[in-house]
Amino acid sequence: MSRRNVLNNRMTEETLEATPNTDTAPESPASAAAEAVALPESAVLTQEEFDRLKSERDSLLDRLARLQAEFENARKREARERNDFRDYAVAGAVEQFLPVLDNFQLALKSTGSAEQLRTGVELIVKQMEEALRSLNVQPVETVGAEFDPRVHEALEMVEKPELPDHQVFDEVRRGYRIKERLLRPALVRVASNSQQKEA
Repeated sequence: MSRRNVLNNRMTEETLEATPNTDTAPESPASAAAEAVALPESAVLTQEEFDRLKSERDSLLDRLARLQAEFENARKREARERNDFRDYAVAGAVEQFLPVLDNFQLALKSTGSAEQLRTGVELIVKQMEEALRSLNVQPVETVGAEFDPRVHEALEMVEKPELPDHQVFDEVRRGYRIKERLLRPALVRVASNSQQKEA
């Protein structure tokens, strides 16, 4: 065989080897992905490194469990303290009104005249107002003040030519506030002055 024929045969064999075999089944995507993700030999973990990473993971999981338990305990403690504080605040307020209740009960047992009973009730009302003051509860200003929808609730408007327009002239139910916080609005009657409206 001549040298040229030998070279041609070799080239043909190399071409056949390089050409994919169409008779075999196509390569699956999983095996292609496995080949693409194949780790270099240097990335393989030794047993010692594996044990170290496992120990580190266990330590982090333990720490997370402890933190979750601490958070849950803190949340329960805060809720308990809030309830205790509310109970303490309520107890302080109720304590102020117990003498008032005592005096109402004495008034109910009283056999005095209507005038004596009225005087007794007036004293109880003063005592109650004093108890409210000690709790920083103040009445809303009403009669003589200008109607303010933030603190007043109008029951009705009555034509009153002798009073300025929108002036409160009667308090039906007293309103109260604690500092700047409104507990309930005052229920009032308000003057309407059509002469002032026209001017």
